[in-house]
Amino acid sequence: MGSNILTVKNLTKTFKSGDRSLTVLKAVTFNVEKGTTCAIVGPSGSGKTTLLGLCAGLDNPTSGSVILNKTNLTELNEDQLSSVRNQQIGFIFQTFQLISTLTALENVMVPIELRGVPYKEVEKRALELLDDVGLSERTDHYPNQLSGGEQQRVGLARAFIHKPDILFADEPTGNLDGETGTQIEELLFSLNKEQGTTLVIVTHDIELAKKCDRIIRLKNGEIASDELTQKPDSETVEAGML
Repeated sequence: MGSNILTVKNLTKTFKSGDRSLTVLKAVTFNVEKGTTCAIVGPSGSGKTTLLGLCAGLDNPTSGSVILNKTNLTELNEDQLSSVRNQQIGFIFQTFQLISTLTALENVMVPIELRGVPYKEVEKRALELLDDVGLSERTDHYPNQLSGGEQQRVGLARAFIHKPDILFADEPTGNLDGETGTQIEELLFSLNKEQGTTLVIVTHDIELAKKCDRIIRLKNGEIASDELTQKPDSETVEAGML
């Protein structure tokens, strides 16, 4: 840690509809250090998901810049952006976004198969990750044969298979019940810590946000607050339980 993996500067996004325009983000500026976890929270319509998409190179800003690993994403064409996403970025979607015609194993393999990595090497890595998320017995099942929690576990394995430098998660537990959501959160942070990946999460769940190192609050397209979370000292917690 100590150096920035993501630098967002004066990021503005305006959508036009006929003669009208709506500014969703207004000159948003912040940095994210390598290896840290950051939550972006705020009410519906505050610009959270739009901001995440811009940071991940899934959309272009109206003005401002997004610099990922010293590369200015706003200066790249679509082919170059696709390469950056494939090499450096992982993404977890609220709606899972699995390919319905592929098995769990095949869905996990997709990101690095696109790189031309030998099949057996990709398969081995995918099987290891599916085992990590508790799906070693479900590798040949299709998405419609999996529960929502199982589909999100496949999504987690897929997001981590190419060992991304940074992982963006958009409401990763939003479509799951409380118990299943908690399991997914634990897996997400466990894999993140194991691989040393930087994690940026958009969430409505303040308890999930508090598990991150830092919380950025958006309101009306602007940063309302940006603060480090207060994590309990393990020794203090243990003493209090005695």
